[in-house]
Amino acid sequence: MLVLYFFAIVAVLLIYYFRHKNNYWKNKGLPGPKPILLFGNYKNAALRRENSAETLRNIYNEFRNVPLIGMYRMTSPCILVTDLDVIKNIMIKDFDKFQDRGVEFSKEGLGANLFHADGETWRVLRNRFTPMFTTSKLKNMVYLIEQKSDIIMRYLDDITTGTEEQDITKIIRRYTCSTIASCAFGLEFDTISESLMAVLLKIDKLTLTCNPFHEIDMMFPGVLKKTNISLFPRDVSSFFDRMVSNVINERDGKPSTRNDFMDIILEMREQKDITYRQNNKGNGEDDLKLTLTDGVIAAQAFVIYIAGYETSATILTYLVYELAMNPKIQNKLLEEIDEVMNRNKDEITYDSVCNNPYMEKVFNEVYRKYPLVPIFRKSNCDYKVPGMDFTIEKDTVIMIPTLGIHYDEKYYPDPKKFDPERFSPENEQNRHSCAYLPYGVGPRNCIGIRFGKLQTRVFAMKFFRKYRVEPSPKTGNLEFDPNRLLVSPLGGIYVNIVPRNVKAQ
Repeated sequence: MLVLYFFAIVAVLLIYYFRHKNNYWKNKGLPGPKPILLFGNYKNAALRRENSAETLRNIYNEFRNVPLIGMYRMTSPCILVTDLDVIKNIMIKDFDKFQDRGVEFSKEGLGANLFHADGETWRVLRNRFTPMFTTSKLKNMVYLIEQKSDIIMRYLDDITTGTEEQDITKIIRRYTCSTIASCAFGLEFDTISESLMAVLLKIDKLTLTCNPFHEIDMMFPGVLKKTNISLFPRDVSSFFDRMVSNVINERDGKPSTRNDFMDIILEMREQKDITYRQNNKGNGEDDLKLTLTDGVIAAQAFVIYIAGYETSATILTYLVYELAMNPKIQNKLLEEIDEVMNRNKDEITYDSVCNNPYMEKVFNEVYRKYPLVPIFRKSNCDYKVPGMDFTIEKDTVIMIPTLGIHYDEKYYPDPKKFDPERFSPENEQNRHSCAYLPYGVGPRNCIGIRFGKLQTRVFAMKFFRKYRVEPSPKTGNLEFDPNRLLVSPLGGIYVNIVPRNVKAQ
C-alpha cells in the first residue's frame, strides 16, 4: 500500500507540474493552441500520425496572423514565428543571439557534427569546411558526379528493359550515395551492390527515423546532454569511425590531390586544435578553439554524408514525381536540357550545369513545395523583439515553420499547384526574402547548398536527356512519412521511366 501511495503522490505531483508548465504562455499573454497534458501541441507528431513539419504547418495555419505563437513541444514551451521580418531579424540581423539549433545531446557518438554543434563549435567547424565548397573545388567534382550518373543510367537501362514502372526513390538513392562517397571520401563504386545498399539503408533508418529520444529531449531539455546520451545508435558512429579510419589508412595518413573532404580531415589531423579568430586584434583573447578528436572528425564525416545522400535523393524524388504529374512543365524542361546538351555535344561542364534558367525555376519550386526540415534556433540571451512589446527569454527554442510559410497564399497563390514561374525574376523581386527558406538563411544556412545543386542538376540533365517520366498505376497520391525527420514521401514513388531515344546533334 505504501508503494501505491508513493506512486499516486508522484503521479499527482507530475500532473500538477506539467499543468503548471502548460500555463507558461497563457501567463505571458502569448496566444497559441491549447496544449494537451504531456504531449503539448505535438501529439500527432509524437504518436507518428503526421510528420512534425505538418504539425507545425497546422499550427501556423490556425494562427497565421499572429506574429509569435506560444506552443509546446511535448512539455517544452517554444515559440513558432510566423512574421517574416522577425524571422529575418533572428536568422540574419541578430544571428549572434540565436546561433544554436536548440537540440542538445552528447558530443560523443557523432554529436559534435557541423549541423547539431553549439554556436562556438559550429563557428570553428564552419570556418574550416567552407573552402570545400568553393567554385574551383566544385568544378573539380563535376567529372566524378558525371561518372556516377553514367553508371546509374546504365543501371536504368538494365532494370527498365521490359519493365518501365520503377520505384524512383531506390534508384536515386544509389546515385546520391555513390556521388557523395566519391566526392567527399574518395570511395569508388562501379556499382552499388545490394549488400552495400542494405548497409547504407540501415544507417539511413537508424539516423533519420524518429526515435523516443527526440521526445525525451522535448520533455526534459538538456537531459540527453547531461546524461551523455546520443541521438544516434552506436552502430552508426562505429560505421563512420571505421570508414574514416579506412580512408585515412588508404592514403597513408597524408592529403592526396583529390582536394575532397578527406583531404581536409587529413590536413586537420596534423593539428591538435583548430582555431577561429573572432576579431582582428591578434591578441588571441577571443579565439575559439576545438580539439580534433577522432570522434569530432567522424562526426563531420557523418553529417556531410547524410546531407549529401538523403536530402538530394529526396529532392530528386519529388522532382521526378512532379514532372510525371505535370507533362507540360516536363516538356519545357526537356527542351531546355536538349538545347544545352546539343550545344555542348552531350558533355556536362560546370558552366553548362549552371546555365539552365528554367531548370533552376523547376528545382526552386520543388524546394518550395517540399522544404525538407523546419528551422530551429535557441536564444542565448533575453531578446527584445524589434517593434513588439515582447521579450524572448534566454534558452527559448524558436521554430520557423517552413512548410507553413511555403504554402501560405499570401506569398504563393494556389500553393498546391506546381508552378515554376513563381521563381521568375519579376515574382521573386516582389516577394519577401524570408518567404523562401528551403536551405535556411543567414550565417547558419546549409553549407552544402552549392554541392547539392550540382549533384541534383547533373542527374536531372543526364536522366531527362535519356528518359521521360509518366505516372504509373502505383503513382498515387503523395503523403509525408510521419516516421521520418525529413519531409520524406511515405513509401516509394513509382513512375514509368520511358526511353526518349534522343541523339546528340
